[in-house]
Amino acid sequence: MKRPRVAIVGAAESDYGKLPGRSELDLHAEAAQRALDDCGLTRDDIDGVFTVTQDFIRSPSQTVCEYLGLRPSYEDSTSVGGSSFEVLVEHAMTALQAGRIKTALITYGSTMLSSLGRTLGTRTRPISQYAQQYEMPFGVTLVASYALAAQRHMHEYGTTPEQLGRIAVAAREYARRGNPKAMYRDPLTVDDVLSSRLVASPLHKYDCCVISDGGGALVLTTEDRARNCAKPPVFVLGASHATDHQIISQMPDLTTTAAAVSGPRAMAEAGVTPADVDLLMTYDSFTITALLALEDLGFCPKGEGGRFVEDGHIDPGGSLPMNVDGGGLSSNHPGMRGIFLLIECVRQLRGEGGERQVDGAEIAVAHGVGGWLSSHGTVVLGRS
Repeated sequence: MKRPRVAIVGAAESDYGKLPGRSELDLHAEAAQRALDDCGLTRDDIDGVFTVTQDFIRSPSQTVCEYLGLRPSYEDSTSVGGSSFEVLVEHAMTALQAGRIKTALITYGSTMLSSLGRTLGTRTRPISQYAQQYEMPFGVTLVASYALAAQRHMHEYGTTPEQLGRIAVAAREYARRGNPKAMYRDPLTVDDVLSSRLVASPLHKYDCCVISDGGGALVLTTEDRARNCAKPPVFVLGASHATDHQIISQMPDLTTTAAAVSGPRAMAEAGVTPADVDLLMTYDSFTITALLALEDLGFCPKGEGGRFVEDGHIDPGGSLPMNVDGGGLSSNHPGMRGIFLLIECVRQLRGEGGERQVDGAEIAVAHGVGGWLSSHGTVVLGRS
């Protein structure tokens, strides 16, 4: 029996930036209602709910459903960090194709910026005790974990801080040109990146993502129902996820991530190659995160990411538009950013990108990364 095709029919984010006085659940609800309005459906149409939260509240799917007044027959709270939403799209697609549900809602909300404080114990959530036990005593923070990967890539392939800086500059240029909601839109140069405060060598302040509040939501259903929704469907052509470690000291190779597994599998399922992709929305918690994804997803050979970026391929007008909303480096990053990658892909494939619209976009890839380069989820989306 042929499996039905699955499409994203609703996509929206909540307000984002700094939102004092708002709660995580408030942002879940705002994004969810906007996504439902986007596709012309109501809460009564939802029978599958897929959600995670930034804070480790118990039973997040039940909490979100209660807050939204939903009574689903299917719920999923798989949490693997920033790639959770690519994984949840894969799970929702499977449930829809199996006939377990008719319409899926994926939500996220975080007040990470507003919840930050300078007093010990006011961080939004604790770092896992597992990581603290084996790595924290040696000063291996989250940023330091990614810095290790950057240092190793430089050692093995001659990648330079200037090349990493080009990723931040490209993201800022996209934010300046086409996203008035982006948190940072001032001009940025490579010299600005390299002269900014060193956080964990070789990563400077502008090699690191912003911190924001915000939320997002997606609505998925099967093709027959999608045709009756308010907006053109964007089809999930392929989806896959993979992992090969949790804490950074256990990463088999600091220069190669599990994107090398999830990416080719998702593209094979979609029947496309990297050359077919018109738009890449990839996780950019740090500049090295995006550079490794470019290589491991197959957009350039291993070790060539720095030169690929230096040659202008990801810049506005380049061969591979990347993170055209400004990415986590300039637009927003409320703890987990994977859902925003999918939202932007949907808008681009519908032709709703406004000033940042990628001309003729037919195929888009959203790639999420979670943890310490730990979890990777790749979704290939298409107009037809």
